[in-house]
Amino acid sequence: DGYSHLSAYERKRLKNITENAKFFAALKLHEVSARLNQLATKRQSHVTKRAKPKKVEDEPARRRSMRLLRVEPLDIPLLETPARPGAEEYPQVPVGPLPMVPEDQAENSKWTEALLSTWMRISELKADDADRGTPDIKRYQESLSSMVLSEENVRKVVKARVCSMAIHPSESTILVAAGDKWGHVGLWNVSCRTEEGAHIFIPHSFQVNCMHFSPCNPAHLLSLSNDTLRCGDVTRAVFDEICRSEENFSCFDFLEENASTAIVGHWDGDVAVVDRRTPGMSSELSADIGFRRTRTVHVHPVNKQYFLAAGSVDVCVFDVRYLKAKGNKPLSSLAGHTKSVASAYFSPVTGSRVVTVCADDKLRLINSKNIQVLLIFKKQSNKIKTHENSQPKPGWAIWDPKQEHCFLVGSMAQPRQIQVFQDTGNLLHSFCNVDCLSSVCSINVVHPSQNILVGGNSSGRLHVF
Repeated sequence: DGYSHLSAYERKRLKNITENAKFFAALKLHEVSARLNQLATKRQSHVTKRAKPKKVEDEPARRRSMRLLRVEPLDIPLLETPARPGAEEYPQVPVGPLPMVPEDQAENSKWTEALLSTWMRISELKADDADRGTPDIKRYQESLSSMVLSEENVRKVVKARVCSMAIHPSESTILVAAGDKWGHVGLWNVSCRTEEGAHIFIPHSFQVNCMHFSPCNPAHLLSLSNDTLRCGDVTRAVFDEICRSEENFSCFDFLEENASTAIVGHWDGDVAVVDRRTPGMSSELSADIGFRRTRTVHVHPVNKQYFLAAGSVDVCVFDVRYLKAKGNKPLSSLAGHTKSVASAYFSPVTGSRVVTVCADDKLRLINSKNIQVLLIFKKQSNKIKTHENSQPKPGWAIWDPKQEHCFLVGSMAQPRQIQVFQDTGNLLHSFCNVDCLSSVCSINVVHPSQNILVGGNSSGRLHVF
């Protein structure tokens, strides 16, 4: 056998090795290995290399959301949307008085002169105070139903979002002023009914937060921007500067009927007292009232020493006679607001009611008692809750100056409308026109003696019912 000299163990080991070799040979593993190598080579030949990324300049411009970019919507097709004016197109407005010259003065100065002449003429006429009592609800509701919106009473008066409006008290001519987010003030003679009836002026560098015609001299239009309070005097064709500050003004209201003094709110929460008769551009007093933000201030219609301030979640009544730089305490706090308060206003005749707009989708009506003594407000209040009344910023509920018991607010309901509520919470009327009103009017103003309502939207367009 050739292996007789080996031990039994060695012979067994060799036998196992021989049998294993025959077994693996029968499996033909070398053929399997060659096949695997072939498949691997074929797979590698089909692997594509990763494409190199394109250079940034080769990529097309990516579309961005206009809402995320905070670009104002315009009532024209997207392809025709003009670029937003840059700093070189609208430079900073200089300090001091400015001539009342419109932006398009070079093109049609005679039409501008006609507009300013109309403003001056109607300001000299005294309104008739006869029969100015608050009408009963039935007659008032009938007068609302008679008000309509026509195509010629819709006009783009300013170039950007309407932030404030004022209406001249004239009973013969409808003259409306609108301020936008770029500091423009547009004047529109609605009664003119021609294309030349509106012109734009640029008295401010920042958005116009608040506007009022002077209650004693409507030839004066006071406008408040973030950094300055100006008075447009049509008799001298100039925008005078009354007060200037770097503390970001938010709103103002007159403290007296002669409009010589005003209470001014700041975005950082303070309030200031401004006297137009005092030389210089500074306020008489700056007071910390404990607010983080003050959005609106409103003076009581009867007791002018009281004013209402609305802020983040604060709505409080203060006495201007006792304001000091620090440590001011409110006479009364109107609690119950859980989110940001957009506005708060006294009712126009007695001031015995307050309407507030809050970001919690509620309109609140607060009644008061003993108003002429301490302005102690009842804790209970009527609440009108509806998601359709949720307003875009800014959004205000305003009282009709002719009606002690009714207020108006823009609505997001479809079709778009401006709603009139009674202080009981009842909806009295909805102003709408499917053909002429297709946007939310968050800023509204009502004529003090005539059945005239003006609503402003986010594209600078005014609607006159």
